[in-house]
Amino acid sequence: MSSDKEQAIRPWQRDIYSVFKAANIQHVSYVPDGGHRGLIDLCTDDPQIGTTVLTTEEEGVGLAAGLFLGGQRSVLLMQSSGVGNCLNLFTLAENCRLPLVLLVTMRGEFAEFVPWQIPMGKRAGAALELMGFDVFRAEDPATVGDICSGAIDQAFYSSRSTAVLLSQRLIGRKNWSK
Repeated sequence: MSSDKEQAIRPWQRDIYSVFKAANIQHVSYVPDGGHRGLIDLCTDDPQIGTTVLTTEEEGVGLAAGLFLGGQRSVLLMQSSGVGNCLNLFTLAENCRLPLVLLVTMRGEFAEFVPWQIPMGKRAGAALELMGFDVFRAEDPATVGDICSGAIDQAFYSSRSTAVLLSQRLIGRKNWSK
């Protein structure tokens, strides 16, 4: 991994990656997202973790179901705007009692520049709860790893859908002048 990539990885993203390794996460799917970039880099550079770039988030729900049925644990990374794209497909995990783990980078919460991000950002957690997810929120970098570990364990040991909302303050204020 290049030193520029290394410097772009936040400590809490390394914590999540360590949790993935400890929990035997074998696949990560994602729509490219700046908030997940460091974690994506860690996973794509690991030959023991398969990765799939998605064209839309709901593809990741079907992929996670197939991977689980094939004996692999996976995590789906998305931005809060992607939650709305998946609502109908989330019923697959609930009806089939399949574990589904989402890590959701939040938009529309703090110093948001794009007004289109605000409505789903304000409602993503409630929408996930409405769809039967156990939702956890991470705001403090020191607790991100533990929250993700707990959500992964709960999903796979209880056959539940879980989501960790990674707050916009955790990700950091965007620099819109670049």
